[in-house]
Amino acid sequence: MSTTEKIPATAAGRGARPAPKPRRRRITDENGRRMPVWEIVLRYGLLLAVLALMIGPFLWQLSTSLKGPHEDIFSSPPTFLPSDPTFHNYERVADTIPVWDYALNSLKVAAANVVTNCVGATLAGYALARLRYRGRKAATVVFVLAMLVPVEGIIIAQFTTMRELGLNNTLIGVLLPGCVSALNVLLMRNAFLNVPYEIEEAAFVDGANVWQRFLRISLPAVKGTLAVVAIFAFMGAWDDFLWPLIVLSDPERFTLTIGLNYLHGTFANDERLVAAGTVIAVLPLIVLFACLQRYFFRGVGEGAVKG
Repeated sequence: MSTTEKIPATAAGRGARPAPKPRRRRITDENGRRMPVWEIVLRYGLLLAVLALMIGPFLWQLSTSLKGPHEDIFSSPPTFLPSDPTFHNYERVADTIPVWDYALNSLKVAAANVVTNCVGATLAGYALARLRYRGRKAATVVFVLAMLVPVEGIIIAQFTTMRELGLNNTLIGVLLPGCVSALNVLLMRNAFLNVPYEIEEAAFVDGANVWQRFLRISLPAVKGTLAVVAIFAFMGAWDDFLWPLIVLSDPERFTLTIGLNYLHGTFANDERLVAAGTVIAVLPLIVLFACLQRYFFRGVGEGAVKG
């Protein structure tokens, strides 16, 4: 037999063990117990129902914004998919109101709100969690109590303060009351508390000062919570309607939520314009969450030590 002759497959595989069959993956609960079929179906059914309730209205608005003027949006039974999709409704929104100018004003306020909340809440949360001083627990209680005060109860005082400072009818006046949120401060405080003290103690022994321990050790360990703060800050400033409506009087400085209100008043019967404006307002939030979702879900396990 020549060296180049192939060995028959039956001879080569003689005496070899057959490949094990892949096991079917079991679905277990949080306690490791194998879940019965009816419980799996029930859980997935509830998840699908919640998903439909959460994104169903947005998908309906998106579908309505793509329907043409000759398509009945109140047909029975309703048609979800447009028969002739068109972006003409978005062009009509831009022709009706300066939607992109309003969106730019909202973007300025939201971006500044993200920066101020990330910086202010991070510094305040680190001070509440790590620094040792008198009144630290009292300061934490103050932040908790600040969350219990409704916005409607202090909005008149806020408006008076902005007027006395000369910030009425300005975007800074819209930004200033929410530049640091009590909720974000408490979120960052809890994130810093989950970082092991031994890491900072080792850095302190090596000669690191407070700022070095904050920037090089604690801050990189709470990126997930920082992403949560950024998302909450952006959403809070982007979706705010009551405070900009009170403090702003010049139409050139209107934010997007106030500008879209004109679509409801002037074109109350044209739901296509309202739907198109709603999609324009929601789209930046979806993009922001898509960019930060990896860090957002990392916030669940903040403070873990990586080997």
